[in-house]
Amino acid sequence: MSTPSLRAVEITPDNVRAATGIRVRADQDAFVAPVVLSLAEAYASRATAWPRLILDGDRPVAFVMAGFDPDREDPDRRCGIWRLNVAGDEQGRGYGRFAVQAVLDEARRRGHKRVTVSWVPGEGSPEEFYLRLGFRETGRVVGGETVGELLLE
Repeated sequence: MSTPSLRAVEITPDNVRAATGIRVRADQDAFVAPVVLSLAEAYASRATAWPRLILDGDRPVAFVMAGFDPDREDPDRRCGIWRLNVAGDEQGRGYGRFAVQAVLDEARRRGHKRVTVSWVPGEGSPEEFYLRLGFRETGRVVGGETVGELLLE
């Protein structure tokens, strides 16, 4: 999805309330932390976190947070998607795909060749979403989460 109305913008004092208003469907709460927790983690990890609000025009529709830490010892934590929250009533419209693409574009801009993501397996899990986007399972499970990767060209 590439429309001029879609943007990934920095979290600022002017849009932080809009970002924290993003809520996934209730059946997805077990698979992703709320945006407010993500923003607290971003604040605590300022040097590496990359939180973005996804807007369609002026309407907040999703939140994505990636981490970029090329010197990290664990290769699964050097460049990856930490969170993706698409508002429950906005799902199925390509906003998640756009958010992931924004992370991939930023990873390329920073010179990364591999992006990771992890998910809790189970019914309602985002596993199929990430696999459709080209991520593949690495065979590793960390903290009960399956680790996936996408190699960038």
